[in-house]
Amino acid sequence: MNLAVGFFDGVHLGHRRILSRADAALTFRNHPATIYAPSRAPSLLMTSETRLAAIGSALAARAGERVGESVRALNFTAELAAQPPEVFADWLRTSYPGLEVLFCGANWTFGAGGRGDAEFLRARGFRVEVVPFAEYAGAPVSSTRVRAAVAAGNLASASAMLGCHWRLEGELASGKGVGRGLGYPTLNVHPAAGLVLPPCGVYAVETALGAGVANLGFAPTMGEQAWKRPILEVHLFAETVDFPASGSFLVGMKRFLRPERTFASLADLRAQIARDVIAARS
Repeated sequence: MNLAVGFFDGVHLGHRRILSRADAALTFRNHPATIYAPSRAPSLLMTSETRLAAIGSALAARAGERVGESVRALNFTAELAAQPPEVFADWLRTSYPGLEVLFCGANWTFGAGGRGDAEFLRARGFRVEVVPFAEYAGAPVSSTRVRAAVAAGNLASASAMLGCHWRLEGELASGKGVGRGLGYPTLNVHPAAGLVLPPCGVYAVETALGAGVANLGFAPTMGEQAWKRPILEVHLFAETVDFPASGSFLVGMKRFLRPERTFASLADLRAQIARDVIAARS
């Protein structure tokens, strides 16, 4: 059995290189920084559930069968962070008795103080292969770079490093009914806590229900009825879509169209949405 190890936030091109060599993966449910440096813990590209599903999907196919169910996610705790690397090595040997090769990235470390690495395991009889970084624009692809690209609204770079459009995830909730009244009904997605967000504004988007245009922000034209935190209001182009009432929803963020702004009237807002739809369709 071949094992891939890492956190794999975003499951970007570099992560896929690692996962494509394995038939099982070991990861954490929470980012380690939430324990050893909470003030520096990053906003993430995916919720834990979506990341685990993506890791499973990216695992290599062997003998013509998908093996994406072989994902083990540990809770990263203070006790785990304090463990010497020798303890983790012993745990690996016990937990994966059939382990043949362990695949990791060049910056992977483990154990207290990050003292464990590929060489540490090799010295204890493990076969470890360090998978080289994927590169984009002359630099290694990393979750940190993808997060920075998303936060800056540079979705083209984020998509290039991910190998797909970055998807914003959140829970569907009832809206104010204003969009429907304007002739542009929307799905209202409340972004999941802890995720990185792009700048407020209007985006061309793609969903499981089809393409559309979306505004991420506070809907300031609504005055006292404006949102208190950023909400993604998604208008789908298809006219016969049955909108789900609740549940988790993923929105592929394809392209930034314009910043969010306040309009003098709902008529002005309606006219701008019509222009946004044309821009998103193009």
